[in-house]
Amino acid sequence: MTQAILLKDVDRLGERGDIVDVSPGYLRNFLLPRKLAHTATPASIAEAKRRMEAQERARQEAAERAQENAALLSRTVLTISQPAGDDGRLFGSVTAQDVVDAIRQARDMKLDRRKVHLEDPIRTTGTHMVTVEVHEGITAQVKTIVTAAG
Repeated sequence: MTQAILLKDVDRLGERGDIVDVSPGYLRNFLLPRKLAHTATPASIAEAKRRMEAQERARQEAAERAQENAALLSRTVLTISQPAGDDGRLFGSVTAQDVVDAIRQARDMKLDRRKVHLEDPIRTTGTHMVTVEVHEGITAQVKTIVTAAG
């Protein structure tokens, strides 16, 4: 058996960066020509482990930053003005893009509008709680006050 370091995910073999045991023919005839793996040497194994540790550190730092951003957003109160009638119904609606623009203006935080979870667009004035996904699995409830534009 020969050891190989996977450069890409390979079905039923492993994920990118894994060190796997394969037959020499499989490595030479399938993995190497398709640039799915390269032969594992002691130096390349050490480099792959360093790279994996760096990726894990970066992933943890991103998760910590996301937790901080989620805590910041939870304390944030957004105020969005929209034209509305006397009964408090908006002439238009407050959409996910409006919420993202308000967050960008208030906290200088760039988010994708698909990360704002509104079941339906907001169509009335008042206070609404909006769920925003800051990072994978990390959400924040943002208090949004919709006021009638004068």
